[in-house]
Amino acid sequence: MADKQLRIGVLTSGGDAPGMNALIRSVVRAATHFGIKVYGIKTGYDGLFRGDIDQMTPEDVSDIIYRGGTILKTARCQEMMTEDGQRRAAEVLKVLRLDGLIVAGGDGSFKGAMALSKHGVGVVGIPATIDLDMDCTDYTIGFDTAVNTAADAITHIRDTSSSHERCSVVEVMGRNAGYLALWCGMTGGAEEVLVPENPVDTNSVIETILQNRAQGKRHNLIVVAEGIGGAGKLAKEIERVLGIESRATVLGHMQRGGSPTAVDRMHASVMGYMAVKAIIDGNVNKAVVYKNGKHDLIDLSEALSAKREYNAEMYDITKILAI
Repeated sequence: MADKQLRIGVLTSGGDAPGMNALIRSVVRAATHFGIKVYGIKTGYDGLFRGDIDQMTPEDVSDIIYRGGTILKTARCQEMMTEDGQRRAAEVLKVLRLDGLIVAGGDGSFKGAMALSKHGVGVVGIPATIDLDMDCTDYTIGFDTAVNTAADAITHIRDTSSSHERCSVVEVMGRNAGYLALWCGMTGGAEEVLVPENPVDTNSVIETILQNRAQGKRHNLIVVAEGIGGAGKLAKEIERVLGIESRATVLGHMQRGGSPTAVDRMHASVMGYMAVKAIIDGNVNKAVVYKNGKHDLIDLSEALSAKREYNAEMYDITKILAI
């Protein structure tokens, strides 16, 4: 592969995550350094079917390292969930004469990459999702920025909650995983955190609030993971039972935006470079991960089959520190 000028493609798929632009920048500049042509595929797998593809140069990625979102845009593609769609996507990539494809996204994006690998496409996946719900890696691009964005919002909410001596119920994103909620709960000083991995019923929440008020705490913060939902319903039930003014806030997609933190920019830059090097070395059908304090390459199949245990200790610490 080193005897010819390689051609690689890069796409961002699924939900956008802060740091994706830093990743694109890294891929383009690393590829250029090694004499590789790099092509940006717009709107993820969806753009692949439409042929929405352009060659990229270092100038195209100037001044994007600090920008949120993704300049390549992104979308969820139903066609890539079918065998026929996967076959046609592989055919398009072969027509384009791409020697490798770098895919940044979550589990769904990795499944699409895995399907392409079975059709002879050399792929490298990079975990990029604010949810931190990919069990193959200790870190996913966008998570740190999302936590900081949510923590900042929670700080503002706590100020007014304290002023009015009310209970605030804040719902954060995370799909069906509670990692984002756990981090937001601990860093925001929450009295209770509701996550899918450790469901807490309404009665337990109310009991916690009563215990806090008995100890002189006049305001409370409850963080609810998106996978649990029902922040508004919970707030109304607390107010009905306890007579305490309660308000629900759903942070929603504001957590996806904003300038990526230095942590996200660093991981994105290293992972993008490693993905390019993997293709150069012919070490494809891999995922770039961050495990045990270092970046590494693992098989895509291993990445998709990994299972992470719920960190019950983190929840326990949050509860202890809330007393």
